Amino acid sequence: MKYLVWISRIIVGVLFIISGLIKLNDPMGFSFKLEEYFSPGVLDLPFLTPLALSISVFVVIVEVILGILLLIGFKPKFTVWSLLLMIVFFTFLTFYSAYFNKVTDCGCFGDAIKLTPWESFTKDVILLVFILILFFGRKYITPLFSPKTNWIVGGVALLACMLFANHVLAHLPSVDFRPYKIGANIQEGMSVPEDAPKPIYEYAWRFNVNGIEEIHITQGDYPTVDGEFIDVETTEIQEGYEPPIHDFTIEQEGQDYAAELLEEDKLVMVIAYDLNKTGGLTKGATAEEIQETQQEIYPEVKKTTDKAIENGYKVIGMSASSSDMANKIIDTYGLDFEFYFTDETTLKTIVRSNPAILVLSKGTIQQKVHYNDFDELTF
Repeated sequence: MKYLVWISRIIVGVLFIISGLIKLNDPMGFSFKLEEYFSPGVLDLPFLTPLALSISVFVVIVEVILGILLLIGFKPKFTVWSLLLMIVFFTFLTFYSAYFNKVTDCGCFGDAIKLTPWESFTKDVILLVFILILFFGRKYITPLFSPKTNWIVGGVALLACMLFANHVLAHLPSVDFRPYKIGANIQEGMSVPEDAPKPIYEYAWRFNVNGIEEIHITQGDYPTVDGEFIDVETTEIQEGYEPPIHDFTIEQEGQDYAAELLEEDKLVMVIAYDLNKTGGLTKGATAEEIQETQQEIYPEVKKTTDKAIENGYKVIGMSASSSDMANKIIDTYGLDFEFYFTDETTLKTIVRSNPAILVLSKGTIQQKVHYNDFDELTF
């Protein structure tokens, strides 16, 4: 039992630290995932939506700290109980998502490793088994260091996590796992290789044959049946290749200008997925808070984009907000560019800042900055 506890201790501790650090690198992305869980179609907890970012930061820091405490053997009773409660909750959550097909990606490893709902549930069940071993064998979890050293290690780890979370929120994730990272070409990300796997569908054809209903299964061909056709049910049994970027558009009045704009040698994109949530404001922000935050940030947007235009760049805005709201921002701050419509989820995926600025050359992302770092851009 002692050796089984040691193996479980290492596996659980390392996995919690890795999973936590990946999400700590991008707590904003994890908060978007939590918003999906809190939505009416899933857990229906809309009152938690404004707290999604705070919950995200808290959960991922706790995840990292518990992994570290387990490895150093500090406060084993508290650590194991906390791990057990956390994994029971997440096992329920991933089962609920998988069974009812509510959230297609749990976000367990951020954008670094994508898991299907059932893969996430299986992972949590395996972790639950290891944590139960730790729970029943916790007397074998002995500290690696003295109590004083353990307190220091735990305190330093907590402080480091808090400082790192503050850094990535005030700037951008230190490591970008998304298909819109610097150096990525958007057109290439949308392309599908000629030899890419195609989806496979199964067709269940229903016929009335002499008053008896018969079902004939094929993978596309219309079956030869001496009877009256009733209907057909189509099921995808194997997914085909999906390009990393599959939902990118730059629309204006219903027309997509993405192909044309991505051919620009010098293009600047001002990304603002929701103009009413400028600077990280939540849905419950007052009109005064929105206006105050916009007054702090959009003069800097104008200053930066004017400089880009002077240096021969084409500048566009990209937002999921209404055209009326976009025009109001343009008029209020004298912006010398137009806004295009892009899906909100896509804009959130492109960059974890609202607003942010990207610099591209023929579709390749050259620079990408948070609104706190506009001064770092070079034109």
